[in-house]
Amino acid sequence: MGTNMGLGKMAEVSGILYSSLTSSSRNFLRQETLRAANDAIINAIAQLPAFHLFDIEDAMHSSSDGQRMETQVDTLNAHHSPKYFGLQKGVSSLTLVANHVPVNAKVIGTHEHESHYVFDLLYNNTSDIRPERHSTDTHGTNQVNFIILRTFEHEFAPRYKNFTKKTESIIGFQHPNQYVDVWIKPCRRVNDELIIKEWPNILRILVSLAQKNVTQSTIVRKLSSYTRQNSTKRALWELDHLCFTEYVLKYIDDPKLRQGVQKALNRGEAYHKFRRAVAFVNGGKFRVRTEEEQHNWNECSRLIANAVIYYNTLILSRVYEQKLRSGDETAIEMMRRISPVAWQHINLFGTFEFTPSGSKLDIEALAELYLDPAYWLNTTKDSEDVPPR
Repeated sequence: MGTNMGLGKMAEVSGILYSSLTSSSRNFLRQETLRAANDAIINAIAQLPAFHLFDIEDAMHSSSDGQRMETQVDTLNAHHSPKYFGLQKGVSSLTLVANHVPVNAKVIGTHEHESHYVFDLLYNNTSDIRPERHSTDTHGTNQVNFIILRTFEHEFAPRYKNFTKKTESIIGFQHPNQYVDVWIKPCRRVNDELIIKEWPNILRILVSLAQKNVTQSTIVRKLSSYTRQNSTKRALWELDHLCFTEYVLKYIDDPKLRQGVQKALNRGEAYHKFRRAVAFVNGGKFRVRTEEEQHNWNECSRLIANAVIYYNTLILSRVYEQKLRSGDETAIEMMRRISPVAWQHINLFGTFEFTPSGSKLDIEALAELYLDPAYWLNTTKDSEDVPPR
């Protein structure tokens, strides 16, 4: 399922009976068990010494983005998208990536707005990895995400397509005429009276999210269906706009923040390429008939990806420990630019062997290969997240 082969083809290339694969699939593969398996590997990755080498500005910086996948069978959530599928239909797989690790994922329809699910991905993450800062592209932004994520101790740091235009919509606590000697002036004064008046209703919405009585996507859709004059909706948007203003000014003033946002988004794109390589069969198209099967196949692909990322991070951790003992700060700094999302050394094609083997992989022997100083002299690329050779 993770490679998009299906059970029939896997039975041919693995030597396992089709009846055994079918029985295992029906009895053991559910969203709950697959998420638990993913969390077990993710938690093991988080314990490795090299994991925090990938922190951005000493913070765990995550990102989320959607990956479009065409469907061969029409499902309820499959919709047309000429930009991605031409005349065909497809879905979008949203993935939360933190320090290169895909910690949560969700399949949605291509007609659904990605920003409605940003908080859900973060809050329903059941692994031990807890991002402190979160980035999206413009598709992940709306008029409530700033305040919702801040309430639950996540800093929202999106990247806007047209940032210059966004600077024209910041607000302040004084009339714009009061800001004389400043380069960037607010467009209007904040309506703080409305926020104070509607504060009890805003708290009720946030408490509902905390108790998981309702999903963020449901709340955003309901707020969007209200009339524009609705007081609670306007107050929540006004509070969000204050957080947005603070972020815009910080984004302008802090080049390291801008670099960190781009770096986090690049890591999400790298995972999408990896997942596409894992689910290589049939052009990566979903061949299932229900939404539940889509979620299961997507979780299986994420499970394979996490296994490879754990393997890579384990090797990097052994090398990192070697460099710590030798005090080689230059090599350690270079390792921060090496990505565990690499699969050139992984054979994703051919025949699969699942019989027990008497020999075990010697991680220490692999790590010894990186003791040669000549390797680190050759690894001088300036690009972020260079894959290990």
